[in-house]
Amino acid sequence: MADPKLTHIDEHGKAHMVDVSHKGVTRRAAVATGRVAISDELARAITQNTLAKGNLLETARLAGIMAAKRTDELIPLCHQLPLDGVDVALEVEGGHVVITAEARTHARTGVEMEALVAVTVAALTVIDMGKAVDKRMRVEGVHLVRKTGGASGDFVYEQGGEP
Repeated sequence: MADPKLTHIDEHGKAHMVDVSHKGVTRRAAVATGRVAISDELARAITQNTLAKGNLLETARLAGIMAAKRTDELIPLCHQLPLDGVDVALEVEGGHVVITAEARTHARTGVEMEALVAVTVAALTVIDMGKAVDKRMRVEGVHLVRKTGGASGDFVYEQGGEP
């Protein structure tokens, strides 16, 4: 089993930013997903692009990209990363808006948080833009799907595995 030592806590119990200067720059990527449960009425309005606030899917996509670029400003102790690319995709499937984000970099640390932030902010944008039609929306299942690169190696989320 891996050493359970918390990397963001020093020997005195204080939070600190992990020093990654000793690590090599490598290609890293991460994919995250999540969804927003929506009503049939909102699903129709989204697919027909009839919402008063405009194109919900495109606005949420851009919000996710913008959020990924600012992850270090939102989450304490996250490193600022030079992102090579961020892709965010949204689609209406049944009673959900399904969101997938991929973040890529060449850096000393991974981009998992950037992908997760992209999904989460895109989901919140769906709620903001759709709340006039559906006040019962909820964000569900935000999680890391996979990541590549880095000393810890690759990771793929296995459905039904322990959290």
